[in-house]
Amino acid sequence: MSGHAAPIPMTARRSGPLTGSAEVPGDKSISHRALILGALSVGQTVVTGLLEGQDVLDTASAMRAFGAEVVRHGAGHWTVQGVGVGGFAEPLDIIDCGNSGTGVRLIMGCMATSPITATFTGDASLRKRPMARVTDPLSLFGTRAYARSGGRLPMTVVGAADPVPVRYRTPVPSAQVKSAVLLAGLNAPGETVVIEAEPTRDHSERMLKGFGADLHVEDTAEGRVITLVGQPELRAQTVAVPRDPSSAAFPVCAALIVENSDISVPGVSQNLTRNGLYTTLVEMGADIEFGNPREEGGEPVADLRVRFSALQGIEVPAHRAASMIDEFPVLSVVAAFAEGTTIMRGVKELRVKESDRIDAMARGLEACGVRIEEDEDTLIVHGMGPGGVPGGATCATHIDHRIAMSFLVLGLASQRPVTVDDGSPIATSFPAFEGLMAALGADISR
Repeated sequence: MSGHAAPIPMTARRSGPLTGSAEVPGDKSISHRALILGALSVGQTVVTGLLEGQDVLDTASAMRAFGAEVVRHGAGHWTVQGVGVGGFAEPLDIIDCGNSGTGVRLIMGCMATSPITATFTGDASLRKRPMARVTDPLSLFGTRAYARSGGRLPMTVVGAADPVPVRYRTPVPSAQVKSAVLLAGLNAPGETVVIEAEPTRDHSERMLKGFGADLHVEDTAEGRVITLVGQPELRAQTVAVPRDPSSAAFPVCAALIVENSDISVPGVSQNLTRNGLYTTLVEMGADIEFGNPREEGGEPVADLRVRFSALQGIEVPAHRAASMIDEFPVLSVVAAFAEGTTIMRGVKELRVKESDRIDAMARGLEACGVRIEEDEDTLIVHGMGPGGVPGGATCATHIDHRIAMSFLVLGLASQRPVTVDDGSPIATSFPAFEGLMAALGADISR
């Protein structure tokens, strides 16, 4: 069973101007999907720019366990020899997905309509997260799941021997749920349909089309309707993974709040289902230039230039939440250094991430002297202006990489140092974080 390494406390101190270029890693969402769809394809898929954080490495190990040949050839350069749709072998051992909710939910989806059985586990954080939101729709295909109380890992999934196509309306905006259903639909006959009342990140749809799936998307009165024709022969591809906008958020937000900073962040994905943070920051008055717009790996990207800015609090509309759900923790840090109040609505999904991110950020910000209000679906931060946050606290990360990085960004502009009780989870998504931030001039130490 997956465990958690010894905690690594880390401290961030008020820093001088951040300068230079931040070469952030490949997009985590696309990296997971490239490995999974490569495994479900016929032929050899070549992936460049793959994020080599632990979450993605765990997905690579899982694809090997299901019979695909997954090989690393150098930094970010991987190949996957696929087994085709419906070609997964039954794993010989438990599938350990570490800290990755995306990994475990997508992998459950892609094996759910094959006549095999697999048992999944993860670290202490992942074992607390709800899986019924995925296993409930998968059961419509004929899949069975046996789990701990509350539908939590460890869990054994028995794939459907005779799957049926499904028409499913997602009850909450979740790209993971949508993607799991679409991946399950690959090995079901007929058409599988997913209906989203609110659009979520569309990497699965883009990549499925790129690998040759017959998939159509239509915006209708009932929502966004995604129709997938089952049992295709997916064709191996070459995938260039763009840089992760969620990882880029940390140097970007740090530069906005550390006085006199001026950094560049090249090649960041500008996918419209992922760019809610950047839209919000610009509305707050952020000095961000989006240069050289282009397409890489089927995704729009741009080169960012970011300068320290005097920011104003705003109200972030609920309909934008799905396009920035992972970035609310670091946005709450930026909001603490803005003038006025920032209201974030539609954020209840944060309560079932790697941790209850609303509670984690609220308690840590309060400990650092920031006034917070919250309810189940809203987080309100009362800004203290540039340099106005006292800091001086040790903040609990709850084994959550984004909480850890957010509070370290806070410490770079606070009056007193900010410590996180455990920075080790950062390796799950952004193993280069410390080195990258240090190269920009950030004072972060273990």
